[in-house]
Amino acid sequence: MTYEFLEHTADVMFEAKGKDLNELFVECSKALNETIHGDVKLVEQVKKEIKVEAKDLDGLLYKFLEEFLFLLDSENLIFDKIEDLKVDEESLILKATLVGDNAEKYHFTNDVKAITFNNLKIADDDNGSYSVRVVLDV
Repeated sequence: MTYEFLEHTADVMFEAKGKDLNELFVECSKALNETIHGDVKLVEQVKKEIKVEAKDLDGLLYKFLEEFLFLLDSENLIFDKIEDLKVDEESLILKATLVGDNAEKYHFTNDVKAITFNNLKIADDDNGSYSVRVVLDV
């Protein structure tokens, strides 16, 4: 559905919405990636399959977003497209294919240090859609 950036005193905060959990997680990744590299379009040369597990949905979202930072720091890879993202709400496992490129080719607008748990709580709206606020430590 959408995401928007909100006022925050020191860090970056966004609110994302989705008609289901899969869409919510994709929208959160879009906001994170916009924070990292702005509107620079990446060449899609690298695909990386990921699998993330957690004890609850909030932790699953946290670990999913942290995976982007981990891959940037450990493998120098940046992603801005997701294929086949599936959130299994029962097993609390997320699987996805990330599409992007080598980060050395690009200029970053913000250095995102970490995803925080500050205000991170996925809400199931009355109409069956989901929303969440996420604070990024920059």
